[in-house]
This record gives sequence, structure tokens and C-alpha cells, in this order.
Amino acid sequence: MNEITAQVTEFLTLALRRPVAPDDDYFALGLADSLFALELVTFVEERYAVTVEVEDLDLDSFRTAARIARFVRAKQGHPAGLGAGDDASA
Repeated sequence: MNEITAQVTEFLTLALRRPVAPDDDYFALGLADSLFALELVTFVEERYAVTVEVEDLDLDSFRTAARIARFVRAKQGHPAGLGAGDDASA
């Protein structure tokens, strides 16, 4: 697990008050709603100094910690959202 995925997983575990794995879809599990989605976007913007544009607001990019990590790396300019040493499942 890469550093971003670990940080997002930790945030989700604390915010949702239950363990969350990197590939857990917390929306499908009924653990999160649209209000939490706004909180999650705010966390991502503040923690990783990225701007989430209106066109970025695709729920699929925010369904799991691993997808959020790919989104952040892409916003930071890493090709295909992958950083050095990361694999496609990270």
C-alpha cells in the first residue's frame, strides 16, 4: 500500500468509525452518503493541495481509498495516476 492510500484509509477509518480497507467501497456498503462525500473532497483538497474541479466530481474516483490515491497522483501530475513503486491496484 502506498503512502497516499494509507493516509486516506486512516482518514476513512477514523471518519466512518470502523476499519476500512483500501478497496472497500464505503458508498456501496452504506457507510457514506453525499454529505460525507463533500467532507471527503475537502479532506483530499486540503491534505494533498489539489483542487477538485466540478468535472472531477465523479463518484467512481472517490469510492475507495485506492481510487482516491490514483486520483490524487493524477492531479499531482503522475502519469496515469501511478507513482514510482505503485502498482495499478494501489
